[in-house]
Amino acid sequence: MNADPPPGPETPRTSYLPVEDKEPFAELMARLKAEKPAVMKRQQTLLEERYDLANRPAQGVTMSRGKPVQAGVRVKLPKGTTWDALAALAPDAIREQGLWPRGFMPLPHAKQPEGGMVFPKFQIDEVKRQEGRDLTRFDLDFDLPDHLLAEFPAPIYLTTRPDLGDVSKGQLVTIANFYELFNGILTPKQLEGLRLLVTPFPQMQFNATADRRSERASMGVACFDCHANGHTNNAFHLTGDARPQEFRHRVDTPTLRGVNIQRLFGSQRALKTVEDFTEFEQRGAYFDGDIVIAVKKGVNILDRGHQVHAMSEFQEILDFPPAPKLAVDGRLDPAKATPQELRGEQVFHGKGQCATCHAPPYYTDNLMHNLRAERFFKPQLINGRMATADGPIKTFPLRGIKDSPPYLHDGRLLTLEDTVEFFNLVLGTKLTAQEKADLTAFLRVL
Repeated sequence: MNADPPPGPETPRTSYLPVEDKEPFAELMARLKAEKPAVMKRQQTLLEERYDLANRPAQGVTMSRGKPVQAGVRVKLPKGTTWDALAALAPDAIREQGLWPRGFMPLPHAKQPEGGMVFPKFQIDEVKRQEGRDLTRFDLDFDLPDHLLAEFPAPIYLTTRPDLGDVSKGQLVTIANFYELFNGILTPKQLEGLRLLVTPFPQMQFNATADRRSERASMGVACFDCHANGHTNNAFHLTGDARPQEFRHRVDTPTLRGVNIQRLFGSQRALKTVEDFTEFEQRGAYFDGDIVIAVKKGVNILDRGHQVHAMSEFQEILDFPPAPKLAVDGRLDPAKATPQELRGEQVFHGKGQCATCHAPPYYTDNLMHNLRAERFFKPQLINGRMATADGPIKTFPLRGIKDSPPYLHDGRLLTLEDTVEFFNLVLGTKLTAQEKADLTAFLRVL
């Protein structure tokens, strides 16, 4: 189960981090480096208990630049049960019998008591090669295997120049190459916005203070260090929205593709414009929502009328990847789709109830919904994360969804098959094995 013991007597709570340094940096780093193997072993044990982490790609299915899409349900079932048997039970019965699959529980941060941004090694290596900047944390490594993540570097498609296809030319866009790649394609204002998106600024773990988590004093983190190429590299951290620490949600970096058609930003914040979100990230999310510690570490206050607007203007032209089998209304073109994909579309709009929230052409309703998954399990502390009610979560667009594993806001669902099984239980749709397979085939062509 890997659950923590029940918490002891209530301790004093505070929303603020200590500002004063209590430990010299050299001692802090030595202590956290010594603790790192146990921290990573604990997280790896949790992942292996929950999931089948094998590299098992789907036959003939790839992301936009050719990375294989992983196949199959990876969440491990409790012993003695099946997916059909679970689907036949009421939520209360699953809860009382402790049958909710562990992989469907909220996924903790690899170091939940502290949190902070954690980058996959391929991002660290490429940024170091191009810029000499180091995104390594001495206390923590990324936890999920590369084959379960989005492709890297991801292609970039622009709404303003669809004729160009992937404008990244297979490169990770950074401060070192953005001008060469985009001068002559973008307006000067959009180019300035991109420059700011690839410019590193101080962040909670990467800065020049003595309580940082980078070995050397750091210039910080750029927006596109997580939203690599305007998409995602699956870097994760904790949302700054809740306290105390064990109630903070792990967040898997969402793609920025298609923000032009979205009307809510942040998985739970419901910020109303991409300008709001851009400014919030710099002022709040970079520093875990702690405005006091942000001043200490070097918060970058962006000018709303010039800088934020320019950054947003570039984000607004990031397009979804091509979907050759979709017609102009976002529905399948019968002349191009397979019989299985067409059956999956019928499940999506019918028995599966998917289109209730994920309406074409972009497969979102731009609203928030509370799935109330806590109906299926009892609250419990897991590796420092209190697994309980998640609350309302925004409806993410499903266009290009095969390019964006893993799924749900915290990345707890590793494949599309996992996602289908999760919603089959949460929505009580009782899909057959064939309907699940057909639905997955449809999702892969969106």
